[in-house]
Amino acid sequence: MKMSYLQGLALAIDEAMAAHPGVILMGSRMGGHFTAQDNEAFAGLRERHADRIVMNVPIAEFGLAGAAVGAALAGGRPLLSFNVGSFMLHGFPPIVNEAPNVHYTTGGRCIAPVTCYALGGIRGGGSSQHSHRLQAMLGNVPGLQIFAPATAGDAYGLLKWCLLESRNPTVFFAHSALLLSEDETDREAPMLPVGSARVSRTGHDVSLVAHSVTVPMALEAADALAADHGVSAEVIDLRTLAPLDAATVVESIRKTGHAVVADECHKSFGVNAEIAAKLGEAAFSYLKAPIGRVATADVPIPYNLNLEREVGVTPDGIVQGTLSTLKG
Repeated sequence: MKMSYLQGLALAIDEAMAAHPGVILMGSRMGGHFTAQDNEAFAGLRERHADRIVMNVPIAEFGLAGAAVGAALAGGRPLLSFNVGSFMLHGFPPIVNEAPNVHYTTGGRCIAPVTCYALGGIRGGGSSQHSHRLQAMLGNVPGLQIFAPATAGDAYGLLKWCLLESRNPTVFFAHSALLLSEDETDREAPMLPVGSARVSRTGHDVSLVAHSVTVPMALEAADALAADHGVSAEVIDLRTLAPLDAATVVESIRKTGHAVVADECHKSFGVNAEIAAKLGEAAFSYLKAPIGRVATADVPIPYNLNLEREVGVTPDGIVQGTLSTLKG
């Protein structure tokens, strides 16, 4: 069936609530500024599970995060929506210092399978205070899973897995540029195992490594590289950042000899930097040139849309970064 990213999220929550009485949803909207589509996707869900959905909460992210972690410790499987990733910064203490540590500090006796959902990324006019990409910050926290699916099918499958099966706390990042995107999803087909990347397009000249919104950008760039430059690009969709499937990327580089990482985080200390370091350790002997990195400039995100595009990642930027890498 064909579904949008938003519909995939709603379906995952609906089925998880039907399967487990401990699944609850709290916070604010899931669809950001797509209010009409958000209401449409979640209307039936709110009617069927009204007793376990609270979407009119105070603007108190620290308290909400603490309540969600507490519910998880008490045996629940809460989903907390921060709506915009930047708001999650106010809830960091429970997310960073409590939920990921409790399994370790209790000697395995307690778990906190809370799922924290937010839109992360440059959304168009979000400016410096509403455009955060927190993947790199949170990637420095042992015990915390970080999911950033690029497709409706993966959004559906990974969120449902978090709510029903995960034993660890998870931060689940969507992206406003993906929410209305649609693709064919076979709900009966087995998912890739969690922590397994997908080869979204095969190629033999260069490996484009991406996650979240940079996956469709990389696919568009691959089309342009093939049509305009005769370059065959393989596109790797990481799907999850923690756990990170480096083995699939290394295997791709063994074939292509070149790698370009496309990441909406800032270039310094971003996800791109960590992936490049890992590949430098594990795939150095396969590389014919230094690893290319296409990332957001190390500046606050401007409000002006033209300036925002100038500092961010674009398909053309990935094309240019790939051509520079191939020149060595």
